Amino acid sequence: MDVFRITTAGSVDDGKSTLIGRLLYETNSITTDKLEAIERASQRKGIGFLDLSLLTDGLVAEREQGITIDVAHIYFNTPKRKFIIADSPGHVEYTRNMITGASRAQTSVILVDARKGIIEQTHRHYFIANLLRIPYVIVCVNKMDLVNYAEEVFTKIKNDFLKLSASLPNTQQQIVVIPVSSLQGDNLTTRSSKMPWFTGEPLLTLLESLPVPAARGAFRMPVQLAIRPRNESHHDYRGYAGRISSGKISVGDTVTVLPSGRNSKVTAIYKNGQEQSAAIDRESVTITIADNIDISRGDMLVRSGEEPKLKAEHQAFICWMDSNVLDTVKSYLIQHGTQRIKAKVTQVTFVQDTATLQQLAPSGGLRMNEIAKVNLKTAKPLPADAYHDNPANGTFILIDEFTNNTVAVGFFE
Repeated sequence: MDVFRITTAGSVDDGKSTLIGRLLYETNSITTDKLEAIERASQRKGIGFLDLSLLTDGLVAEREQGITIDVAHIYFNTPKRKFIIADSPGHVEYTRNMITGASRAQTSVILVDARKGIIEQTHRHYFIANLLRIPYVIVCVNKMDLVNYAEEVFTKIKNDFLKLSASLPNTQQQIVVIPVSSLQGDNLTTRSSKMPWFTGEPLLTLLESLPVPAARGAFRMPVQLAIRPRNESHHDYRGYAGRISSGKISVGDTVTVLPSGRNSKVTAIYKNGQEQSAAIDRESVTITIADNIDISRGDMLVRSGEEPKLKAEHQAFICWMDSNVLDTVKSYLIQHGTQRIKAKVTQVTFVQDTATLQQLAPSGGLRMNEIAKVNLKTAKPLPADAYHDNPANGTFILIDEFTNNTVAVGFFE
């Protein structure tokens, strides 16, 4: 059964937590004791209905403020597909949480309040979905019950969003706009009789039918460990263990070791101690090759003829995640794959205003939650791909070598 990864985003009081809670309720994904606890909590709040938003707002602060702060991963399934929802916060001060929550998503569900229309938060949510090249974007125009299910309200919001999407670089995303009411359950699991003018599929049907996007990128395997047992039964054994970040490899393929550039043929592939003829992305395997080549942690195996360019100077987008401001004089550590080396942000090209979508001139270093395009110089060349070509090999993090804090997440251009 397919596993489909979803990220959600919405402004304060857009009804995101209620929408997720309604999906869980309608798919019978809530245990009896949990449902009873929600009923009691709803009664304590003095409301006359089941407050399904309480299912996802797990932190005490979230329940008290009625907002989402941390990224919560929610699991449910239908007879057709398994789902993992990364319920991300939508507030500007939690932009870093939003990016990490959306980093592996195949679909972004963005909520828009039908009474408010497209607002600055919507710009921010879609910019992040666009930056991360999420293949599908579903815009749920929520609270249609509060605008009397008016078709003209929905049509204006839909047109405004499509205009917004046309203004950003990645125009390959598939965008669907759906009118819903999370509180009433309209157009979530079944078509609503209150909006006969909408002929599209309800949200859950759409999520079940979207094709799982094919993994992008050529074969890349950062080496985590060179295995040399040196015992009688494995006297000359050399294996190279790691997790395949992208692509596929088969026995007999010719691979290139980076950064050395040496070539050899794959003689065997092992997974969980069992030999197999091929392996694909996200599998952890051990590979043996025909020649004795000096390979160690931090090196990368790629298929010959599909090598990324080794570069020490890069352009990238980064989201700053630390309370200390970015210092362009200071050196940081860059973690790319299994390699960790020194790096320096040599220039901030521009700061992206995600609310207005304008590119602003930098004023000093980057502050927490700011997104910027930067020039980056590494201590030695990295075998990195552009993020839009290979997301798995096009990302990195920056680490403060003194505090060991992760200070930024980045995407190579």
